[in-house]
Amino acid sequence: MKTAEIKRRYLAHFEANGHAVVPSAPLPAISDPNLLFVNAGMVQFVPYFLGQQTPPYSRAVSVQKCIRTPDIDEVGKTSRHGTFFQMNGNFSFGDYFKDGAIPLAWDLVTKPLDQGGFGLDPERIWPTVYLDDDEAYQIWRSVGVPAERIVRRGKADNFWSMGIPGPCGPCSELFYDRGPEYGREGGPAVDEDRYMEFWNLVFMQFERGPGTSKEDYPILGELPAKNIDTGMGLERMASILQGVDNLYEIDEVRPILDRAAELTGKRYGARSGHVASQSHPDDVRLRVIADHVRTALMLIGDGVTPSNEGRGYVLRRIMRRAIRAVRLLGYQDRALPELLPVARDCMSPSYPELSAEFGRISQYAYAEEDAFLATLRSGTTILDTAIAETKSAGKAAISGDKAFQLHDTYGFPIDLTLEIAAEQGLQVDAEGFRRLMADQRSRAKADAQARKTGHTDVSAYRSVLDGGGPVEFTGYTELNRESRVRALLAGGAEVGAAVEGDTIELVLDTTPFYAEGGGQQPDQGLITVGGGQLEVFDVQQPVPGLIVHRARVVRGEVRAGETGYAEIDVSRRRAISRSHTATHLVHQTMRNFLGESATQAGSLNAPGRLRFDFNTPTGVAPSVLHDVEQQVNEVLLADMEVHAFITTQEEARRIGAMALFGEKYGERVRVVEVGDYARELCGGTHVARSAQLGLVKILSEASVGSGVRRIEALVGMDAFGFLAREHLLVSRLAELFRVPGDQVADRVEQTVTQLRDAEKELEKLRAQLVLGGAAALAGQAKDVRGVAYVGTEAPEGAAGNDVRTLAQEIRGRIDPARPAVVAVAARAGGKASLVVAVNQAARGRGLTAKELVKTAFSGRGGGSDDLAQGGGLPAAEAPNLLATVEKAIADA
Repeated sequence: MKTAEIKRRYLAHFEANGHAVVPSAPLPAISDPNLLFVNAGMVQFVPYFLGQQTPPYSRAVSVQKCIRTPDIDEVGKTSRHGTFFQMNGNFSFGDYFKDGAIPLAWDLVTKPLDQGGFGLDPERIWPTVYLDDDEAYQIWRSVGVPAERIVRRGKADNFWSMGIPGPCGPCSELFYDRGPEYGREGGPAVDEDRYMEFWNLVFMQFERGPGTSKEDYPILGELPAKNIDTGMGLERMASILQGVDNLYEIDEVRPILDRAAELTGKRYGARSGHVASQSHPDDVRLRVIADHVRTALMLIGDGVTPSNEGRGYVLRRIMRRAIRAVRLLGYQDRALPELLPVARDCMSPSYPELSAEFGRISQYAYAEEDAFLATLRSGTTILDTAIAETKSAGKAAISGDKAFQLHDTYGFPIDLTLEIAAEQGLQVDAEGFRRLMADQRSRAKADAQARKTGHTDVSAYRSVLDGGGPVEFTGYTELNRESRVRALLAGGAEVGAAVEGDTIELVLDTTPFYAEGGGQQPDQGLITVGGGQLEVFDVQQPVPGLIVHRARVVRGEVRAGETGYAEIDVSRRRAISRSHTATHLVHQTMRNFLGESATQAGSLNAPGRLRFDFNTPTGVAPSVLHDVEQQVNEVLLADMEVHAFITTQEEARRIGAMALFGEKYGERVRVVEVGDYARELCGGTHVARSAQLGLVKILSEASVGSGVRRIEALVGMDAFGFLAREHLLVSRLAELFRVPGDQVADRVEQTVTQLRDAEKELEKLRAQLVLGGAAALAGQAKDVRGVAYVGTEAPEGAAGNDVRTLAQEIRGRIDPARPAVVAVAARAGGKASLVVAVNQAARGRGLTAKELVKTAFSGRGGGSDDLAQGGGLPAAEAPNLLATVEKAIADA
């Protein structure tokens, strides 16, 4: 049975039993700051399990795409580990419990194929239950499982918790007996290679309280509303139903592995079996390729692009491990164009969007491979230098600083640094590297969190939310309103009042103030409460549903519970709304010209200006930018209606509304459309008609990261003001050059070319002046203990290249049989520099240019034995530098 069919049957079974089919959340864990990626089917339902939100359904079923980054280094070493996998899950939120979950699972896995089940032999299924979970034991007995195949196991195996205070409970796992050829008899407790786990049913029965560590969180008691969370590994079920030995044999993975083996001329499968083939590096590397190419496909498909931090770095590391594995197997050409289409064909039956988006996906993947091949060339050279320096210093490990620099500056992955260093008999200070990486990430996370929460404990916000429910936002239809002050917060806790001069956080029952989000800056304005008044300077949503106003009390006193009047800064709101609508138009127009792959990667909508980041592997030609700007302004002239409405996700997709990759949307979504030109999912504020934007002027386009470009533009009066200033500048230049305005650019270009030519001619003249006296200086060489010594100053302001050339020219005019040292000092920019040239005869006397420079600069300076230089002393020290070199020769 194909993997896509397993998925279909699973969803159909639970949908027929009253479960709402919920789409997989995107792989990036946008809603959980503690996760980079969704790593389990339950992640998108956590707010329901914790009681933070009310679920819109009592039963749900999903097939969730998952990534588990801790397994990256284990991939290939065994036949079980993979970074990407799919988790089939069914969930109950206070509806059915063990007596519903167990029969539903048993029915699906044992039901015959022709009735929509998986048709597993009931005699080969072994359930496990928690030690004292007699209820689950009896239910398994009631569905027909004999007592000898129900195994009681301890807390390590059959008790689940989130690792924090909250819901927890016993679980029941299902194992499939793959037969005596896979190991010993006796059930899962004896051999988990033979008995393979494929389903885990978690019964959230109890609540844990806080403790000193997660191991000793006390059980506070049973939860009144019990929830069910189950997870069936799709890949594991596929290996069982397809009768294959391991995860690399299933239909979604094996074709990628086979193509990699074909490319590299290797064999896979003849010796793999169910036992990890660690002694065969070819098999291991083929597994790495198959897993990582599939994972990269899925990550890019969900909007992740390669970068040097966060999710992008994980993707980059995965891709580079795959590419390096291919090269280690002997294939030196570009590999991803051969492998990624195979992965697409494997996965598109389950995820058709991968075929539709393959143009965008492949652009990023192939560009990353090209960039990595260049990194391998440059980074390896830099690493070779670091290895040589480490060895010459007599050290056994490359410093963590150097490893971090290779990663952070040159994009050279740490695992590659470790591998190449080991080949040279060196270690790497991996702990130092991890510390520097952790510091970098902590700073970034702290900055982002501070912006959202203002350093306030999130639990204070949750308490306010629990006490009054979500805050209603009315700003789509009104700019001011009366509302009750629900809470005041200061220093992470609720307070009863605030007085003039205090900076406070204020929560209203309803508000017209827009909280920063979706790239749109927050509203500002005033809130008047009784005799007090607050100036709102920021609005955030630190937890979903709670809008928090950050404000200064500018007059009187403000108390919680009083009724206030909120009014936003209308001019600011309208200017931001113009920018936001303009961003939608720029987004759509870029896609019109560059294709569907030019998707939004970030934005900033501020008063009068916008910043739009979009995905594309190459720069945008100036002619295209001009055409984009013109088309956007034509939409403005058409005065199209801007309309917002609420609909279902399914309907939004049907009408072609654009959604942002990585964003998590609810079942009901807000769509904003500009006539029939642009249609996009958006929660921001917008103008009523496109003509209200006035004008959009694109200022610049540049790279802001690998595969991400940025457009900066002005909107409305800011755009008019910019063009007015540009007009004045062009008029002034036209006056100075005495040409019409449309000829200014040509005349400026001509003048710049003339200046460059003149500068080159001056450089030649300066060089001739410097070198003109070389012969005379060589003839005036002083004899210092048998060494011909020339010490001279170059003309002030001489270029560094000319100074080095002069030193070499003088040395070349001295009889090569005669030991010679030439020292040329120079003064420029208030500093003195020195170049020393030594011929072979002098080096035979033990004199080297490098040591003479270091003597003059007290150990600083560098170069080779025949030519070296140093600098940085005050200009007045130039004569002393020459004298120091002469003395060093005399003392040698």
